[in-house]
Amino acid sequence: MRRLIALLLLITSPVHAQDMAGDFDYYVLSLSWSANWCELEGDARNSPQCDESEDFDWVLHGLWPQYDRGYPSFCHTPYRAPSRSQTGDMADIMGTSGLAWHQWRKHGVCTGLSAQDYYALSRDAYAHVVRPPVFRTIDRDITVPARVIEEAFLKDNPTLEADQITITCKSNYIQEARICMTRDLEFRSCGPDVIRDCNMTDAQFSPMR
Repeated sequence: MRRLIALLLLITSPVHAQDMAGDFDYYVLSLSWSANWCELEGDARNSPQCDESEDFDWVLHGLWPQYDRGYPSFCHTPYRAPSRSQTGDMADIMGTSGLAWHQWRKHGVCTGLSAQDYYALSRDAYAHVVRPPVFRTIDRDITVPARVIEEAFLKDNPTLEADQITITCKSNYIQEARICMTRDLEFRSCGPDVIRDCNMTDAQFSPMR
């Protein structure tokens, strides 16, 4: 009986505000350095993103709706899931169609947009940021202070400010550059739970493959 009551309460409880599609404050554009991701995870998965024939640099991990604190995920949406063609079309900037599908399922559904419009906005956001070409010239494994990665983005994006970007690390590797944007894709300050810079001075950074 207790289990039945608990189930009924779960079904009849209103959806939490953090699960309402279209209800968020800003976007986080997450860019992942492909070679580092391949070292950490992709090679073990035999991901096509890590194939020697590919030449990915900063790939689009995702465009995430964000609150000033916290973020929504897995929201209810009236829109249908993306087709294989739609997710496949995103692989050129996201590395794989599987990532495109996952980003829609977890984050895209919370934007209040259709899959088609979410992917189009993600592509626009990706194009809005200059990905520093200097990283493409690295030809060997190096260690680098995380702040150098941020400084390169700031230099090549003159309207981007230090409180609008954060660099993350994972397992001693540079992981991602996360850039905060308004709904109109203008740069804006990141919330306190996003702006948590990696402070490593000797983070691993692998060259493009």
